[in-house]
Amino acid sequence: MITSSSNARVKQVVQWRNKARERREAGIFLTEGLKLYREAPEDRVREVYLTENAVERLKEDGALWKKLQRTGYETVTEEIFRKMSDTDAPQGILCVIRRQEYTLDQILDAPAPLLVVLENLQDPGNLGTILRTGEGAGITGVIIGKETVDIYNPKAVRATMGSIFRVPFVCTDDLKGALETVRSHGVKTYAAHLSGRDLYEEGSFCAGTAFLIGNEAKGLSAEVTALADGLLRIPMEGKVESLNAAVAAALLVYEARRQRQASRG
Repeated sequence: MITSSSNARVKQVVQWRNKARERREAGIFLTEGLKLYREAPEDRVREVYLTENAVERLKEDGALWKKLQRTGYETVTEEIFRKMSDTDAPQGILCVIRRQEYTLDQILDAPAPLLVVLENLQDPGNLGTILRTGEGAGITGVIIGKETVDIYNPKAVRATMGSIFRVPFVCTDDLKGALETVRSHGVKTYAAHLSGRDLYEEGSFCAGTAFLIGNEAKGLSAEVTALADGLLRIPMEGKVESLNAAVAAALLVYEARRQRQASRG
C-alpha cells in the first residue's frame, strides 16, 4: 500500500491531473469512478489505484474483480487518494489510460460521415457532453480545434460517461485545413449561427454532414464560419439569445439522426 504523498507514482499522477502537456507527452489520460473503469478497454489500462474500501466493494462484483486481477492495481490510503483525485466525492478508483489516436482519414472513411467540429470551446463539461450526446445520436467523429479545452481534462473525461472510449476524435492545430479536407470528401458543413437564415429542421443531413459549433460566448470565428456551406438557426422564444453549446450540438445531431432513420424507412 502507498502511504506517502512523496511517493514518485503519486507525484506523477498529480502532475498528470494538473498539466495537459504532461498527459500529452506521456500519451495517457486519467479516469475516476467505477463506470469509467468498467468501460475502459483492458489493453489500454496502464495503472489502477484503489483505496482499501474500494477493493472490498469491488470484490463483491465478480466481473470487475476479475478485470482487476488482469489489469493489476495498487492500493493507497484514503488520504493519499484524495490528493490524487480530481473529484469532491471520490469513489476510490483512479486509472491511468493509454490514449487511442485517430486520424482525419479514419473519421472520414465512414459512409455518409456525421461529424461535429468544435472551435474554441472552453467548458470541459460541454466538450464531454457533446461526445456523449454525439454517440447517442450516431455521430462518426469529432474534430477539435487547438483552442478548445483539452478533451483529456478530467472533467471532460467524466462528462463523456465512457464515450471517450468509443467516439473517434481528432485534435488539430489547423482547423481551417481540416475543414477544407472534410469538404474535399464531399461532406457538407453547417454552422450553428445566430445569423443563420435557415432553420435547422429545414436542412438535409442524410449525406455526409459536419456541424460546426463555436465558443460558448463568442460563437464561431469569421474564418471558420466562412467555410460553412450553410448557416443554421435554432429558433428560440422569450428573451433567450443563444443556447448552451452542448444543447445546440444535441439538437443538430439528433435532427440528422431523425432524418437518416426516416430515409431508411
